[in-house]
Amino acid sequence: MSTAERHRLIAQAVQEAGTATVAELAALTGASDMTVRRDLDHLAAQGVLERFRGGARTLLLRGEEPPFALRAHEAMDAKRRIAAEVVSLIGDGETVLLDSGTTCLEVARLLHGRQVTVMPLSLQAIGILGDAPEPTRLLVPGGRPRPGEGALTGPLTLASLSALRFDTAVLGCCGLTAEDGMTAYDLDEAAVKKAAITSARRIVAAADGSKLGRTTQAYVGPSTLVHILVTDATAPTDETAALEGRGITVKPV
Repeated sequence: MSTAERHRLIAQAVQEAGTATVAELAALTGASDMTVRRDLDHLAAQGVLERFRGGARTLLLRGEEPPFALRAHEAMDAKRRIAAEVVSLIGDGETVLLDSGTTCLEVARLLHGRQVTVMPLSLQAIGILGDAPEPTRLLVPGGRPRPGEGALTGPLTLASLSALRFDTAVLGCCGLTAEDGMTAYDLDEAAVKKAAITSARRIVAAADGSKLGRTTQAYVGPSTLVHILVTDATAPTDETAALEGRGITVKPV
């Protein structure tokens, strides 16, 4: 088991149970007590949990989004395949709005050096594209970065989006179902996604299979706002079929 996978498993176990001991987590992961203690110290520094003698308690509410640093190591192979497919759908000369999130960060890496104009909605993606050579053109929006996330939100972000029009918006999904539509973890993030959808001619959703069939707190809009969904083979087939039934083109990779 990789370190990233062990961190994900420990964080999930502590969040679901509320508390867990070092011994319980060692049995769960097959790691030594010393390794688990180091893992807990790392996760505590990320704000995922709080350490106490012999174990840890969660700091995340049920349904709350895990920290970016933890999500960044989850399902990386799938996210890279999804990003490659998304980028293959973008033609030279397009103007692209790129959402925040770990999958969209992989899209940013592949757009580096492409003949596109791109406005990223996260500090991490801006950093990746900031030194991109011509013919890549970077637009930088206003906004307030969310602590630990780098995602840009607030009135200045919304004003930047309302002032521009894009050929394609690449959106990450916190949750997407045919019935409940696209959802986000909080209202600020949902507002940015709504504005992104309004500003673009084509909406491409990039989401690994864990996001499908999930509904989170803040409503963005109906699933029919999405033109193309790029996901991976772990996506539930009943959900992808339902989305296709709504007229969405689903591209599993």
